[in-house]
Amino acid sequence: MSALEALAARVRAEGGLLADTVTDATHDGELGALAGPGYEELVEAIYEGYLQHYGEGRVLRPDDPDLALLAGDRLYALGLAQLAELGDLEAVDVLAGVISRAAQAHAEGDPEAARAAWEAGARAVGRKSAS
Repeated sequence: MSALEALAARVRAEGGLLADTVTDATHDGELGALAGPGYEELVEAIYEGYLQHYGEGRVLRPDDPDLALLAGDRLYALGLAQLAELGDLEAVDVLAGVISRAAQAHAEGDPEAARAAWEAGARAVGRKSAS
């Protein structure tokens, strides 16, 4: 099961309004694949949260923009909670910085900088535990 499929299954299992917005993933989990082992799904959850705020999701497709914003917040929280459970505070710091840099790049109309921030962050996450 891919990281995006696992994320979709998790959101469906939680039920509620967000479960009704889950769709088949429209892309592969490229960023999750860049992360260290065990970090794939949480990186994809956080990135999906970003997409809910600034674009179009790959796993969740709410029709209501307010629900998309709430979905983004929930997905950020889901991924960061998984990191906290792992006790990887360094990765929490890395991904919080990525969220901030990507939001700034989005505000500045620079999607390439946002993508670069996500790729660098995904590569950095979990590397400490892999060594």
